[in-house]
Amino acid sequence: MIGDPQFDIFEWHPAYQSCQKYFLDHAQHDGSVQAVAALVNICLPFQWSANPVMSSAGLSPHGTGPSAYPPTWTRHGPMPPAQRTGTVAWVSLVPYVRRLIVTGFDKDGILHGFFGDDWRKGIGPVQECERRNYLFAAKSVGWAKVKYQYDMSPHESVPFLRPLQNVHIEEIEGAEKTWSEWLAMEDWMVGPRAPETMDDAAGSS
Repeated sequence: MIGDPQFDIFEWHPAYQSCQKYFLDHAQHDGSVQAVAALVNICLPFQWSANPVMSSAGLSPHGTGPSAYPPTWTRHGPMPPAQRTGTVAWVSLVPYVRRLIVTGFDKDGILHGFFGDDWRKGIGPVQECERRNYLFAAKSVGWAKVKYQYDMSPHESVPFLRPLQNVHIEEIEGAEKTWSEWLAMEDWMVGPRAPETMDDAAGSS
């Protein structure tokens, strides 16, 4: 995604927005999507107990679900009431992609059902990054800590973890290269200290 020289954020973003709209307006109200969400134990936006999000046109103000944030969200505390009035919640699709990946449900048909016809362009890059993150998490720590990282709340803990599904050798090799770059980062082997092999790879990409 970010490391791909062919990735164009300005082409990706409209597709991602299309996936958000499809997810909110159609997918979350579909029985098949609801069944998958129930099995992997993640609430859909319309099921949030506080400020549910029913559709892209009827977003609730200042949603408090696991992936809802107002556009002017700040880490320094809640906004004053005057600022909250009329704000539109923004629903991230990343928590849903992550949950599908770690439970082995990030299959083409399921991703299409959740995110619509534009899922490859809008969700595909996110899926690629999160699959790699899952590999890195498994390599970094044990099962219990990996599960903890993917639990979202006491009520939305991940019920089971499955090894990454439908893996190709190119994905493993790409993850190995990026992991090596991270290990170099841990040893401050970046910039002028970067290993020559990484400099050569960066220059050829």
